[in-house]
Amino acid sequence: MFKNLFKGLSRDKSMTYDQAKEMARHEDTAVRRQLAARDDVKPEILYFLADDPSPEVRREIAGNESAPSQVDLLLAHDADEGVRTGIARKIAKLAPGLTEQEQDRVRHMANEALEILARDQVTRVRQILSETLKDVAHAPPEVIKRLARDAELVVSGPVLEFSPVLTDDDILEIIASDPVHGALSAISRRAEVGETVSDAIYVSNDTEAVTELLANPSAQIREETLDRIIDHAPDVEPWHAPLTRRPKLPATAAARLARFVAYNLIENMTERRDIPPEALDEVKAVVRRRLDEGDFEDAGGADAPPPAPKKDQAKASPDDLLIQAREMHQAGKLDEDTIAASLKSGDRDFVAAALAVRAGLPLRMIDKVISTCSVKGLVAVTWKAGLPMMLAVQLQQKLARITPKDVLYAKNGTDYPLNEQDMTWQLDFLKEL
Repeated sequence: MFKNLFKGLSRDKSMTYDQAKEMARHEDTAVRRQLAARDDVKPEILYFLADDPSPEVRREIAGNESAPSQVDLLLAHDADEGVRTGIARKIAKLAPGLTEQEQDRVRHMANEALEILARDQVTRVRQILSETLKDVAHAPPEVIKRLARDAELVVSGPVLEFSPVLTDDDILEIIASDPVHGALSAISRRAEVGETVSDAIYVSNDTEAVTELLANPSAQIREETLDRIIDHAPDVEPWHAPLTRRPKLPATAAARLARFVAYNLIENMTERRDIPPEALDEVKAVVRRRLDEGDFEDAGGADAPPPAPKKDQAKASPDDLLIQAREMHQAGKLDEDTIAASLKSGDRDFVAAALAVRAGLPLRMIDKVISTCSVKGLVAVTWKAGLPMMLAVQLQQKLARITPKDVLYAKNGTDYPLNEQDMTWQLDFLKEL
């Protein structure tokens, strides 16, 4: 009888209060479930069904937008994951739409339910909440911040990447808190990444996050920060392509990239219209030097240029190398690019001889600096040789084989990190060894 009566009550026909009360107590779960899904049932009936023993009925209540806020708050604590998931979906969509004209008590209950769900032990519940709120401009800030700090990337990732609620200060705090792996990459993909946030991502030493940052055309990166990234880039191949595609690439950066990126990436740079002609000329000059050194021989494939003629591979003596370096220095050819090319090709003995000649120091002293892995000593020698700090970083890594964590990097992107007095002291100390 009850089933027939329920079938006769379409959504176009209202249900009396007494009829709803009878349905709410019906022994058939299907009847109570259909009642729970209706939008013309009095709030107290829905509140009564929120305590139904059947999770199927409570799930219908969780998805019913007509249910009062008190019901949502009650079901946010429900033991059934499906019920809490339904509440997460519904509340997340409805809560941001509450206006100032609506009762404060209703808005408070909705936000309180969201905060409860944001702390739910089941990852799926928090994940649904995060995915629903990720692009809502008026989502509750405290809920978004909690989700952004979640230990599960499937929860924190969506809001970190998309939420407009998070401020730069919020994001900087999250970066400083050593978040879950992948969180910084999500931040790097945001539609707007400011310079301060970019600096923090670079300092984090998260290679994947920096890769994502470089690939994000809307990310604002200071020229000084970009210079520091390029300092490290020769040994980080994933950075090469996005670096060459950076919008508004500084002319000096283009020439520096040409010294180590693959030939096809250099070709892409030469086709850009936003790089000044004089900078492109410098890029092409670097390419010619690399071709002469045979630096592209191992590139292979259609993107590689024709191989340069191989040079005599016979190992020269230290005296012969010193003579060669002196002759090149007198001819004005023992410059930064020549030394960098020799370093790249693995000719470490010639690089040592070149440093000795340019710095006016004994070769044995250069060898001592290299063999002892003296970071400050090698930086001082590079300075004495009149070479840039950028090359000093490469010399530490490739000539002395110093690990990246122990390398002494440039100050402000290009400056020597030691003052002149300190570097002079280092050289005097080395002379006495």
